[in-house]
Amino acid sequence: MRNVVIQQIDYIDEPELVFGSGQKLASPKDGLYLFGPLKNNTKSATLRIGVVGTSDGLRIFNQWLSKINGVIPAKESDSPQHRIFPGFSAVFGLNLPNKSECEIVITNQEIDQALLISDRHVAIFKTVEVFSNAIQRYLNEEETPVDLWFVVIPERIYQYGRPKSVIPADLRLKTKNLMNKTLAKELIKEPSLFDADNEATEPYLYEVNFHNQLKARLLEGTNRAVVQILRETAIAPEEFVKSNGMPLRQIQDPATVAWNLATTAYFKSGRRPWQLAQIRNQVCYVGLVFKQLMNAEEGSACCGAQMFLDSGDGLVFKGLIGRWKSSETKEFHLDRLTARALLTMVLDAYKAKEGVYPSELFLHGKTAFSSDEWDGFTDALPENTKLIGVRIRQSNSIKLFRPGSHPVIRGTAIRLTERNGFLWTKGFIPYLNTYPGRETPNPIKIDIVRGEADLLTVMKDIMALTKLNFNACIYGDGIPVTLRFADAVGEILTAGPSDREQPPLPFKHYI
Repeated sequence: MRNVVIQQIDYIDEPELVFGSGQKLASPKDGLYLFGPLKNNTKSATLRIGVVGTSDGLRIFNQWLSKINGVIPAKESDSPQHRIFPGFSAVFGLNLPNKSECEIVITNQEIDQALLISDRHVAIFKTVEVFSNAIQRYLNEEETPVDLWFVVIPERIYQYGRPKSVIPADLRLKTKNLMNKTLAKELIKEPSLFDADNEATEPYLYEVNFHNQLKARLLEGTNRAVVQILRETAIAPEEFVKSNGMPLRQIQDPATVAWNLATTAYFKSGRRPWQLAQIRNQVCYVGLVFKQLMNAEEGSACCGAQMFLDSGDGLVFKGLIGRWKSSETKEFHLDRLTARALLTMVLDAYKAKEGVYPSELFLHGKTAFSSDEWDGFTDALPENTKLIGVRIRQSNSIKLFRPGSHPVIRGTAIRLTERNGFLWTKGFIPYLNTYPGRETPNPIKIDIVRGEADLLTVMKDIMALTKLNFNACIYGDGIPVTLRFADAVGEILTAGPSDREQPPLPFKHYI
C-alpha cells in the first residue's frame, strides 16, 4: 500500500472467555481444563451419540471413543498451545459412554454399488442415501433421542465423493439410467408430463459433494439430524500407511485432534463450552452469505445470513434466490425488497430469543453495500435499532514488523482514519509464547462503510468474535465467526434444491 498515513496504533487486549461457574481466562483449552464448560446447560448428563459406518469404521470409532474417555498426552512442545487432553468426562463434566446410543452398520458392498457408478450425480446421490436413509429410519422409528450423529467414512468416499473426483475406468459401474445431466437440466426447467422422468432428475438437483449433500439432505423434512462427518484416517492414522511406511495423510497430534473434535461434539450436542466475558448488551452481529447456484441462470445465487449473539449462539437464515451477482463488478448485492425481508427475519428471530430488538446491529460483509441494498436493510429497522455496515477483508497490502525474532502481536491495530484500519488477528501470542503460523502474519482490513460507529469498538468486537469458533478448540481464529464459515454455510444452503424453503436453524447444523 502506498502513502499509508497512520492515525493511531493500538493494542487490543486478548478477549477473555467465561467458563465453569464464571471463571475467566483467555485460553479455551486452559479454561476448559481448569474450570470446565459453562454450568448453565440444562441438558442430560450423558452425551447421547449415534454412529454410522462400516464394520471397520465402527471398530475404529469405538477405539477412538475409548481413547478420548482417557488421558491423551500432549505433543512434546514447550508451547502451552499443546495441552494434555485429560479425557472427555474430565473436561466437560459430561458422561461419554463407551458404546454409542445407536450403531448402524453400512456394508462395503452398499457403498461401492453406489459410489462407483459412472454418472457422478447419481453416484453421490445414492452414496449419500445409504447413510442418510439409515439415520432417517432411526429418527422415524425409534424413540430414544440422539444428540449428535457421527458419520464415519472410509477414505474412498472422501477420495471419490468430491466435485472433481474421477473414478478409475476399471472400477466404474455402468448403469441403465437413461437420464443424464443435459436432459436433467432441461426437465428441471420444463418438467415432463411423466412423474418417472421428473423423479429421475432428483440426483441432478444436488451438488456432487458427499459432505455438503449429506448435511443438506439431513436438514430436509421435520426430523433433522446434527452430524459430524469423520474420516477413518482422522481418528486412526496409525492404521493407514503408504507402502513406504509413511502415514497416508498428515494430521494433528492425537491430543489436539481430541480437543478439537470433543469441543465440536459438545457444541453440536446443544451445549456451549464458553462465552465472551465482556458483553455489550443488546448487540447483534450478522454475517452475509452468498453462494452461486447450480443449474441456474448466470449470476443467480442464494443469499443467507448468519446471526450471532455475544453468547456464541447462532442461527442461519436462508434468503431468496435471485440474480445477485453483478456481471460488471462480480460482487453480490441484494435488491431492496429482498434485503428488507432478510433482515426482518433476523430481527424477528433476535426479538423472539431476547425479548427485545437489538440496540445495535452490525452487518459484516466481504464487500461494501449498495445503496439499494442498504435502503432495504434500513427499511426493516425498528425505531431504536442502530445499523452499522462493516466490510472485512483479508489483506496483504501492508506488513508490520517489530524488533526481535517474533512477529507482530495478535491484537495490534492500525487506524488510518476514523472509519478504516487494519487489525492483526494472527500474530505472536504472549500467552502461548509462540506464533502459531509460518509466514509473516497479514492483517484483516476493516472498513465502516455504512452507519456510524467507533472504529476501535468495532475492532474490539471483531477480535472477540474470533474467539467463538466452536468447531475447534483454538486460542483465536484469524476471521470473526460471522464470516469464518460463510463459504461453508453457503455450500450447505445450495447443496440441494434451491426452491425448497428452510426455516432458520441453529448454526451447529452447518459446520
